[in-house]
Amino acid sequence: MKPTPVIHATSERRGEGRWLLRFEVHVPSAYEAVWPALTTADGLRGWLAAADVLERRLGGAVTLHWLNGGATVSGHVTAWDVERVVEYTVGEYGRMRFHLEAVGTDSTVIRFLDERAGTDEERLDCLAAWHHHFELLESALQGRPTDWSRWTDARWAELRASYGSFSRT
Repeated sequence: MKPTPVIHATSERRGEGRWLLRFEVHVPSAYEAVWPALTTADGLRGWLAAADVLERRLGGAVTLHWLNGGATVSGHVTAWDVERVVEYTVGEYGRMRFHLEAVGTDSTVIRFLDERAGTDEERLDCLAAWHHHFELLESALQGRPTDWSRWTDARWAELRASYGSFSRT
């Protein structure tokens, strides 16, 4: 049986109303394919959001617009180590860090952190949302980018229910 690339995340409280969400995602794609999915406008659009502005360098401006009815947030690229680490710090979505590690020549581990503010309910919403987006990333890397005109929140709702009953902090 093929291992599931997305596992439930962990989260920890970082002070009053602050959270650190963590995912470890295993994708069956070389990091040379994963990096553009995380750092280019075309790549991000296929699984996460439209990058209305994306200056691909440390300190560069970034504006992300969630195409599933979500918010538009702006901020900066706060870490940039080509083909290894990218971090966006944007509005209410906080600090989103992707750290890539090649596993052989055809697989990549993404260690993801999202440090953000929010209530416990918002934490659970975000865990489900990121989980869903990482599933969409795997599909995009397999040549099936998200068709946002057909997106529904059914999978998110299923994941949200599972995080609500299985929440690990």
